[in-house]
Amino acid sequence: MSDVLERAAPGFRPKVAVILGSGLGGFVEEVTAVATIPYADLPGFPQPTVGGHAGRLVLGHVGPTPVAVLQGRAHYYERGRADEMKGAIDAMARLGCETLLQTNAAGSLRLDMPPGSVMAISDHINFGGINPLFGVGPGDSRFVDMVDAYDPALRTKLMEAARAANVVCHEGVYIFFSGPSFETPAEIRAARVLGADAVGMSTAPETILARHAGLKVAALSLMTNYAAGLVPGALGHDQTLAVAAAAADKVRLVLRTFLEGCA
Repeated sequence: MSDVLERAAPGFRPKVAVILGSGLGGFVEEVTAVATIPYADLPGFPQPTVGGHAGRLVLGHVGPTPVAVLQGRAHYYERGRADEMKGAIDAMARLGCETLLQTNAAGSLRLDMPPGSVMAISDHINFGGINPLFGVGPGDSRFVDMVDAYDPALRTKLMEAARAANVVCHEGVYIFFSGPSFETPAEIRAARVLGADAVGMSTAPETILARHAGLKVAALSLMTNYAAGLVPGALGHDQTLAVAAAAADKVRLVLRTFLEGCA
């Protein structure tokens, strides 16, 4: 894999890796690209099967900051593997990245955070009961400390970037469900009791993998719907993509402002 990257972008060393979630792949237009490589050409990278996840690695700059942008992710529910993103995240660490910045589409558990809102993740609840470090070993490296897994200093910079971009940014706890079915209203009521503010089917496994690889993590959720039972109506992935597309400009502003300050 390192040979592929070196041929595509000789000597390029990104500082920040970015994972773009459902409907947010258009952020690559903000990148002055050095190279674009399909995941299929990168050993250990996933092959996403979900709409809104293109499956490309874009190397380049956002302002002065060298970045590696992963245009799409694979999810646990696609093949039943919690470590789908391990190869990609480990590759980013070996390439020299210090930080993983994640984005995702999520369901809001708060009426004051309607669809179109953005939220910086302060912590997560792994409600899926799975872990990408199952089977990792031997030794004690599998026992990863998850206190401040979402780096407080980076979260402060995300909030500052949102203010600079005139975007209201909430803070809150993300709860991970395995999917692919949406949560039941009863599950959402339980999640609210547990202290969750947003719900989704990604991000938590990648955060665990990133911390295992020694990367700092920041994450931004875009609310594409209210979670099940909060308001009338059915849920669907087409709604996720539509709302993400409509609100993508504000996410792009926040990400660009944040990344420009990471040089």
